[in-house]
Amino acid sequence: MKITNNTTKLLTPLFLALILALPAHAGENGHDHEEDTHQEQQAGEHEEHGDEHGHGEEESTVRLDDKRKAMAGIRVEPLAARPLAEEIEAPGEVQLNAYATSQVTPRIEAQVVARHARLGDQVHRNQKLVTLSSAAMAEVQGNALVAYKDWQRVSKLGKQVVSEQRFLEARVAWQQARARLLAYGMTPDQVKKLVGDTRIASADGSFALLSPQDGTVIRDDFILGQMVNPGDLLFEITDESSIWVEARVNPDVMARVKPGAAARILAADHWVQGKVIQIHHAMDEITRTMAVRLAIPNPGDHLHPGQFVTTRIQTGESAPVISLPSNAVLRSPDGDWQVFVEKAPGEYEPVEVEVVRQLPGIAVIQGLPEGTPVVVEGAFFVQSELAKSGFAVHNH
Repeated sequence: MKITNNTTKLLTPLFLALILALPAHAGENGHDHEEDTHQEQQAGEHEEHGDEHGHGEEESTVRLDDKRKAMAGIRVEPLAARPLAEEIEAPGEVQLNAYATSQVTPRIEAQVVARHARLGDQVHRNQKLVTLSSAAMAEVQGNALVAYKDWQRVSKLGKQVVSEQRFLEARVAWQQARARLLAYGMTPDQVKKLVGDTRIASADGSFALLSPQDGTVIRDDFILGQMVNPGDLLFEITDESSIWVEARVNPDVMARVKPGAAARILAADHWVQGKVIQIHHAMDEITRTMAVRLAIPNPGDHLHPGQFVTTRIQTGESAPVISLPSNAVLRSPDGDWQVFVEKAPGEYEPVEVEVVRQLPGIAVIQGLPEGTPVVVEGAFFVQSELAKSGFAVHNH
């Protein structure tokens, strides 16, 4: 084929375009290859980064040794369906147990001679608390000693020697003198000691007031040398092993409250079990509530009169449900409810659950079968340990 000059002029630009296009196309392919390689590296790094942060199921668990479990107070229990107590909540105030409290007062005008007990002391029944002195008591003591001596002489002679009237007068005179001693504040044992030996007996008007019960002295407002009148409060003593709590309940739910029902109070972050012992039948004019009296054990004297508490009174039971303490069911990072399941001793895994009902201090849940071992105390500590690892676990 013969190529003319005109043909050459036409082909030359075409070849140049082809030649120029080949390197440009090869460069684009090379760039694509590099970009693909870079994307693969990023994917590998992302996958490795995910493994480091525990998004896998195996890395979402928290492991604690026995020492840390004990320190955190971790307690695990298997889930079990049980009837749930229906409760009403009401504010309450701690009060003295009036049935276990006594007041010590003089019955006659007297002067304080000696103190034998102080505020806060633990005292026992018939323990000496205070010694008083009274002119009125001295007169009665003297009359009693004379009457007792006379009765002793007449009773020894008998009705064969003295007339029946004289015998009766002597006996009645002693009985009346003894009654006055008791009425003025002496005890039978003190009277017996006074007349035990009339040769050395002293009618000096002194006498001691004794504790009427075992308990704690919670009041002793007097000083030595003070003159006290009949009825003045010298000591108040109470048995603090059991106290009362007055719960203020809305009248609308009073029909559900029964004497003997189980109750509990929250004081200083601790629940104390007790029961309903009395229900008042008059409404408080200011609060428009009704009082329910609870008897609460008070070992260790942790509760004191005037202290405000939260009360919960049981009014019945529901059908069996799966429930946990409220502090065992926590919010996960994405806002869902979760609990911690023990997969193995010391190994805990967060699992999402559904909270179907919440009661004071209790959460009713769904999503886990009965028998599943769940952390019921110390869940917040386990969750904190999980957060320290930087995990954002989503177990759906």
